[in-house]
Amino acid sequence: MAKSSKGLVIGRLQAAARLSRTSLAQKLLDQGLYAGQDKIMLALYQENGQTPSQLAERLGVRPPTITKTINRLAAQGFLEKRASQEDARRAHVFLTENGEQAIRAIEKSVRKTEKQALKSLDKKEQKQLVKMLARIEANLSDREITVEEDMEEEA
Repeated sequence: MAKSSKGLVIGRLQAAARLSRTSLAQKLLDQGLYAGQDKIMLALYQENGQTPSQLAERLGVRPPTITKTINRLAAQGFLEKRASQEDARRAHVFLTENGEQAIRAIEKSVRKTEKQALKSLDKKEQKQLVKMLARIEANLSDREITVEEDMEEEA
């Protein structure tokens, strides 16, 4: 009897996502970072000085998770919290000099993982994959792909 193809795409997506996360996590661990810490640091690299709640919303995680990770990154010397100048009850999170230096290592780890994942695909196949994944993401989030996103995929 032939194996059912139902769930095959989702199974492959989940397996690829899990393996890519595992590969990236190992590369990050070699840099002294744990999985998930890279997302916070990259978000701060894009916009330094965010509040923990802004980071939680931006990354789609719960505030207690962000707080725990921020505290761990601060203890590792990658981040520092500073009281808001407008409201001392609020804190803003900033990359330290060590944190800024670690960004390059994070970016390198991401590039290496992506290169490994895509090594058997030619440029055209890579573009097609990105476009298809964007459509799948849009379908699952019940939103349309914007013209800007479509143009970014073409670039």
